[in-house]
Amino acid sequence: MKKLIMVSACLLGIKCRYNGEAKECSTLVSKLKNFEIVAFCPECSAGLPIPRLPAEIQGENGQAVLAGTATVKMRDAMDCTAEFLQGAAKTLVLYQIKKPEMIILKANSPSCGVSQIYDGSFKGKLKSGDGVTTALLKEYGADLCSEIAILTGKISL
Repeated sequence: MKKLIMVSACLLGIKCRYNGEAKECSTLVSKLKNFEIVAFCPECSAGLPIPRLPAEIQGENGQAVLAGTATVKMRDAMDCTAEFLQGAAKTLVLYQIKKPEMIILKANSPSCGVSQIYDGSFKGKLKSGDGVTTALLKEYGADLCSEIAILTGKISL
């Protein structure tokens, strides 16, 4: 029986990112060939359109968004916090149903970033912190990492 891993859909080549593209990681995909994969995208599950403007956390991080002390806004200042919270909640339900061995999330994303996210300035600058979905999954004890941890050998499959 293959071990089950949840993976951010964009890393698998699914065109679900804000700009209508994927961030397919062929090295990661090849490392996953012996696993059962469940692809997910919190932003798509919340009904955000593809394409759309980029969004970043305004304030500290995903934990602060969950606590109601930070927001997620698109580059045009449209508040999409509710959608990011909904996507995180739907991903949590999927995690609880599927019970994966591990979750691999897209680095730096306002949803899926692990330990580092964009700083809210829309200038490509990073800061410490987790995305909204990552923060929620961590609260529930999920074993998770970004694709970078796999690619750099910090975590092995």
